[in-house]
Amino acid sequence: MRTPAIHLSGLRKSFGAVEAVAGIDLEIDDGEFFSMLGPSGSGKTTVLRLIAGFDRPTAGTVSLSGREVTKLPPYERDVNTVFQDYALFPHLSVIENVEYGLKVRKVPRKQRRERAEQALAAVRLADFGARRPRAMSGGQRQRVALARALVNRPKVLLLDEPLGALDLKLREQMQVELKQIQRDVGITFVFVTHDQDEALTMSDRVAVFEAGRIAQVGTPEEVYERPASPFVAGFVGTSNLLTGAAARTVVGRDGTFSVRPEKITIGAEGAPGTVSEVIYAGPVTRFVVDLDAGARMVVVEQNRRAGKAQRGDRVQLTWQQEHVIEIGGDRAA
Repeated sequence: MRTPAIHLSGLRKSFGAVEAVAGIDLEIDDGEFFSMLGPSGSGKTTVLRLIAGFDRPTAGTVSLSGREVTKLPPYERDVNTVFQDYALFPHLSVIENVEYGLKVRKVPRKQRRERAEQALAAVRLADFGARRPRAMSGGQRQRVALARALVNRPKVLLLDEPLGALDLKLREQMQVELKQIQRDVGITFVFVTHDQDEALTMSDRVAVFEAGRIAQVGTPEEVYERPASPFVAGFVGTSNLLTGAAARTVVGRDGTFSVRPEKITIGAEGAPGTVSEVIYAGPVTRFVVDLDAGARMVVVEQNRRAGKAQRGDRVQLTWQQEHVIEIGGDRAA
């Protein structure tokens, strides 16, 4: 039986009357890229801080590689943390920044320089050691912060929204880079984000947080294709929910059902409605359709044809039965 890299049991954290973490049980595998996804205030960053040792839990335990560390300070835990602001020393060169932690630990100079050079090579900055951080781009500074964390050779690397300060194009590039670096170094990454695209793009598994609890844990495909609750369906991607009278009319029975926008086609037959909004987004167009049955549906179509529906048009929506997912169930409606 494999020992998980991280094991959380009954984890709770209260700040006065506010329960930021409301009872979490979670295992994260060794070598896994695991994301904690949720809106602001959902508890994901607090859980990261509890793993790192920056905060103490009100109740519950934190174990790393089978060793309980709940009451240990951060420096006695085999983890390192990368923050959004990078926290690099501007007066030090890149390689001096990377080897700083080793210097504090009194690692001999030759050894720490070798390890710093290896860490910079791992993040593809082998030729940047002499530069100052201010002479580098945001993405390069992010990788320097990553190298500084990796140089200590932790078993677990915690990343607290490290891409949040980057522009969209650079953030998308860094998503690919981070995943590749994680594969190369082979250690456990725990990534906190509120960005669903980041979580789906990089993760082996995702935990979706809601109000201090985990609403669902699964692979990106599982969380997206088979959401466990209306909250997960709405937060992870755009989801069309059919419930009440609309569910009875469109699906044929009571319940709450989800259909993703890209699964729907505007065609000559199906559920009738009126286009209330048309949003052009480059490769795709999003259509907001108010069904006669009472639900509002979003449809996404690639821009491959002319003569698209316009605002005010009467249309009919169709989809395959297998793409109608009952929320809380594993089967198609």
